[in-house]
Amino acid sequence: MEKRVLLVDDEPTILDVCKRYLEREGYTVITGSNGQEALDLWKKHEFHVIILDLMMPIMDGWKACEEIRQHDDIPIIFLTAKGEEYDRLIGLTIGANDYVPKPFNPRELVLRVNGIFRLLDYRQSGKVDSRKEEGMIEFPPLSINPSTREVALQHDPIELTMKEFDMLLLLASHPKQVFSRSQLLYQVWDTEFDDDTTTVTVHIRRLREKIEENPSKPKWIQTVWGIGYKFVPNDRP
Repeated sequence: MEKRVLLVDDEPTILDVCKRYLEREGYTVITGSNGQEALDLWKKHEFHVIILDLMMPIMDGWKACEEIRQHDDIPIIFLTAKGEEYDRLIGLTIGANDYVPKPFNPRELVLRVNGIFRLLDYRQSGKVDSRKEEGMIEFPPLSINPSTREVALQHDPIELTMKEFDMLLLLASHPKQVFSRSQLLYQVWDTEFDDDTTTVTVHIRRLREKIEENPSKPKWIQTVWGIGYKFVPNDRP
C-alpha cells in the first residue's frame, strides 16, 4: 500500500528536510505552504496522515484542521513553534492527534508518523492488538463495537475520533484497571515520548464530554489522582 503524507509548512527549509526524511522511510509526500493549500490538496488527493504547521499565511493550521475535521478523521500532527501550553491545548481540542514542538529533530517526526501507520496497518490487516476484544463490549447504557468501531449511549450513536475510540476501547476492555498517562500514550499513540502527556489529558476530557452525563463529575472514566485513569462499569467505583 502506498503511504501518502501531506506536509504543510511555510518554511521551505523545514519542508525540504522533513520531506527527504519521510521519503527515505518510504512515504509518498506532497507538500504545501499554507492552510488553504492544505485544504485544496486534501480535497484533491487521498492521504493517510496530514502534518500541519500552526502559524502560516493565508490560513493557519488551526483553521485548516477545523475544516478537515468536519469531514474527515484522518490523523493530523501539528508542527508548532508556540511555547505556551494553552496553544497546544487548543490544537488538540480542535482535533489534532499529536503535535511536535519546534525546533525538532526530523527523526522524531518520522517516528510519530511511523507509529500512526503501525496502527493503521493493524486495522487494515484485521489483527487484534493488546486490547484483545473482538465482540461487543456492553456496560448498559454504553455499548462499544470493536469490529465496526461504533459507540452508542442509550442506543444513540456517539461520534468519536479515531484516538477517542481507541482510548475508550482500551479502558473499557480492562474495567477498573488503572492506566497511567504514559501507558495510555504508549498503547493508543504507540509512542514512548512520555515526557509530555498533555495529549492524553485533552483526549480524556473530550471523551468525557461525549459519553458522560456530567463531564465534570465523570462516572465512566474516573481519574486516579497522581496516577492516571480507569474505566468504571455500571457507574460503580
